[in-house]
Amino acid sequence: QLQASGGGLVQAGGSLRLSCAASGRTFRNYIMAWFRQAPGKEREFVAQIGWFGGDLYYADSVKGRLTISRDVAKNTLYLQINSLKPEDTAVYYCAAKTETRPTYDYWGQGTLVTVSS
Repeated sequence: QLQASGGGLVQAGGSLRLSCAASGRTFRNYIMAWFRQAPGKEREFVAQIGWFGGDLYYADSVKGRLTISRDVAKNTLYLQINSLKPEDTAVYYCAAKTETRPTYDYWGQGTLVTVSS
């Protein structure tokens, strides 16, 4: 139901925009987020956006370089990543949950971002 795309191989300093297309249901009223998992590391939170486009939260490690956004009409979530660093190399996952749930219930399959130095 969530399909992430947009990953690839990029040189350090470059930019990428990841997309997460929802299908099968609308996530209009869901909180959506991006997580990432680097090789050999646990999955970590990257950014979150509320159902109305507000309530933005970012991990301290990515503040200022990443922008999360959503297009409700297109049922699509985005993550703009600028000034890419080798440490940004990871599989990026999109996720969704309702406001009342403590955990994310819906996950995309992930898209790989590889940053070369």
